[in-house]
Amino acid sequence: MPAKPLPELVDFARRNSPFYAELYRDLPPRIEHLAQLPLIEQTAFWAANSWPDNRLLTGPLTDAGVYKTGGTSGVPKFSPWSRTEHTDSVSAFGAGLVQAGLKPGHRVANLFWAGELYGGFLYIENALHHAPVENVRLPVGAAPEAYIADLIHDFGVDVLAGEPMKLSSVAEHLVKEGRVAERIELLLFGGDLLFADLRPILSRAFPNAAVSSIGYASVDAGLVGAPVPGDDVRVHEAFPNRTVVELVDDTTGEPITEPGTPGRVVVTNLFRTLMPILRYPTGDRAEWVDVERGRFRLVGRSTEGARVGTVAMPTEEIRAVLLAHDPEQIISGLQMVQRRWDGKDGLILRLGYTEEPPAGLAERLVEAVYRARPLYPDDVAAGVIHDLAIEWVPRSELVTNPRTGKLQQVIDERPPA
Repeated sequence: MPAKPLPELVDFARRNSPFYAELYRDLPPRIEHLAQLPLIEQTAFWAANSWPDNRLLTGPLTDAGVYKTGGTSGVPKFSPWSRTEHTDSVSAFGAGLVQAGLKPGHRVANLFWAGELYGGFLYIENALHHAPVENVRLPVGAAPEAYIADLIHDFGVDVLAGEPMKLSSVAEHLVKEGRVAERIELLLFGGDLLFADLRPILSRAFPNAAVSSIGYASVDAGLVGAPVPGDDVRVHEAFPNRTVVELVDDTTGEPITEPGTPGRVVVTNLFRTLMPILRYPTGDRAEWVDVERGRFRLVGRSTEGARVGTVAMPTEEIRAVLLAHDPEQIISGLQMVQRRWDGKDGLILRLGYTEEPPAGLAERLVEAVYRARPLYPDDVAAGVIHDLAIEWVPRSELVTNPRTGKLQQVIDERPPA
């Protein structure tokens, strides 16, 4: 499906979607630039995309596929794609797999989760089918780690594709069994960022494997960015003639045009018309690497992090502190657990491990975090919040979304106010 010019796309949306008609009611009749459009407010967007009284879609649901998001929030959203939109999307995504390292003849085990309208497994399977190089597709799904380990050996798997936590669980199984999968050439991760704390276990199990993003797309926002070859697996680029990616300031909503300044990722899809995506915030944050080429580096989720009393605890900043003070690479996963007891808030850093942590490491980690976030110990001394705590758990016991397998970065266990 060819991309629509922006004025035509906006006109189509406002004529055929009650939601966009209302949203754009006071705008000029013809829109020439994205900056003339407001950012989508997600609560209103998804309230309009309900059944049976849908106010978002531009036409009847007669020839389409429907996916459902799971994500880290666990709140599902239904996202329909017409047949032609889906084919165009997976074809573009499949071409991006070559940039990620897919080679002719590669045998690819697809480990993404399937079922309950989840799109990951089917989307990747279709992208592999439409990739411009021959490949052998092994639709494994969420099979047990022992089965996958045997399949790698018995069938000569070259590539594993899956959620970071699934890839690391297969790696952990191999390491515990004393096995090394030297044949694996490529690990393709998707659905979440691959954090540095998972690298050691992946390297031990798959010593010859390159690691790459499989690409950047989501059930709700659709096609966003293709992987960019190189060492930095967080760098992606907008798909030419299909998507427009903007980065906007967290506070002002103004577009960011300078490299190195993080902001919210906003995407416009130029070919998706059944459920138009026009200046839709994806929920991720990124910074420009090369503005002219549309290349950006993902830096985390826009809402990710904990707040304890008045102290902000951004997930990625805390993770960096912990890894810098973990020379033996014991940590293989991080969750922030917010709790409240005795009338005060507290934060538990739940850290996954594959080998028993040495004595004293927890205390050293807390001290390092306190040095990096001095307001935290100040508020503890003032009696406002509880001391920071470390909770060690086997990596497999970190809490993940039961549908998608994504690691839940922040868990709020505080009682309702």
